[in-house]
Amino acid sequence: MNVIKKILLAEDDPNLGEILSDYLELKGKFEVKLCADGEEAIRIFNREDFDLCILDVMMPKKDGFTLGKEIRKVNAKVPIIFATAKGMMEDKAEAFGLGGDDYITKPFRVEELLMRINALLKRVLLTDDQVQEKLPDSFEIGEYHFDYTSQQISRNGLAQKLSTKEAELLRMLCLKKNEVLTREEALLKIWHDDNYFNGRSMDVFLSKLRKYLRDDQKVEIVNVHGRGYKLLVS
Repeated sequence: MNVIKKILLAEDDPNLGEILSDYLELKGKFEVKLCADGEEAIRIFNREDFDLCILDVMMPKKDGFTLGKEIRKVNAKVPIIFATAKGMMEDKAEAFGLGGDDYITKPFRVEELLMRINALLKRVLLTDDQVQEKLPDSFEIGEYHFDYTSQQISRNGLAQKLSTKEAELLRMLCLKKNEVLTREEALLKIWHDDNYFNGRSMDVFLSKLRKYLRDDQKVEIVNVHGRGYKLLVS
């Protein structure tokens, strides 16, 4: 028996919202909670548990990107799909930079949205169910202490909160400290796709990690030309 998955759908167009909600409940066998604006959506999200969120970017009261930030503060793992008529590279970069898992540009076919939802939920299921080697959650990086569980880097009593993707990327670097982490491995593990756009997104996160670690001269994240990256700790 399949377990019904619960989806938060934030869409200010009432006609589109109803079409998507009805289709997903009928074809995908989901329970969909439809919200007309970002403020209503965050209230509902804080009150109920969801397996996935679909957020329209251009909404009244609270836009989708702001809503995505607030959802990530509450839940770092729930899959988020941003849906918008804005197709500029800068908008996509912001969507993934906020911790979004996918991005679909309007107009889109509801069948494509359903396929993207199923693919994301399958990844989550595989991550939860596969028996994997227990990886460490705590690392010493020169003068810094990195706690993957709380997603924080600390030094001399001062802590820096990381985003989910920053924390995942730093852990992969720590697990291969002083060794090469290939670009392809990092992209497939964290972004699930090693395309050009995701590569540019990862470069942004690496720049942020370098900034967080810059106060210890014995710590450096270097590019290894044609291969990937290396966390050097001397």
